[in-house]
Amino acid sequence: MATASETNTPWNRLGESSLTARIKDEIVRWIEAEGLAPGDRLPAERQMAQNLGVSRPSLREAVRTLQSEGRLVVRHGQGVFVAEPRSAAELRRSLLEATHSSEELFAMREVLEVPAARWAAEGQNLAALQRVERAHDLLLEASQGSPPDFEELQRLDMDFHLKIVQASGNRFLEQTQGVLNSMLAEGMQTTLTVPGRLERSREDHRRILDAILSGDGAAAARAARRHVRGAATAARTLGAPGTG
Repeated sequence: MATASETNTPWNRLGESSLTARIKDEIVRWIEAEGLAPGDRLPAERQMAQNLGVSRPSLREAVRTLQSEGRLVVRHGQGVFVAEPRSAAELRRSLLEATHSSEELFAMREVLEVPAARWAAEGQNLAALQRVERAHDLLLEASQGSPPDFEELQRLDMDFHLKIVQASGNRFLEQTQGVLNSMLAEGMQTTLTVPGRLERSREDHRRILDAILSGDGAAAARAARRHVRGAATAARTLGAPGTG
């Protein structure tokens, strides 16, 4: 009879890094499932360790590894944040080195946001669509403020469109949209200050959302195209790129 030491079945070596790898994988999975974007903060260390059912030292090791891989950023005294992917950072540097006209930026918005709306409608990722709807509701509520806080509206507007891109399921599209949003935010004047634009933008957003939630990809694409082109027309009035 063969003893345990004489069998040929190989052992899978686990090693000390096995738990770290599993924690890493779960953190990455959770970030993607929640639709977190670069700059978003993760739960506190104690809460994450409790949710994962692991010790805090094991969690710290996984976080350190993700930080070394460029996926997380640890800011002492502030928390752990989602890092901008290296590919997005490289794209940002490349784009910022060039000068882009308002027309070019809006053309790029159309290239990104029209297919994103279609794919979000056709994909019907329920968790992602709930985040789109929540972002829309926050934007709608802010748009009804008196007087409107245009800086906050700017931020919420970009977040709504980013959530749609995230719901499309295309990560490269998401990274590119994030870079474009940053470029617009750095040097834009919101088109929502143009008389009547806030109301039209509100109607556009509702059309886009309704088409996406109903699964009508063609209608979602049409609504997104109409919205971007309307914003481009408003931007010409201002003489500067913008959102809205």
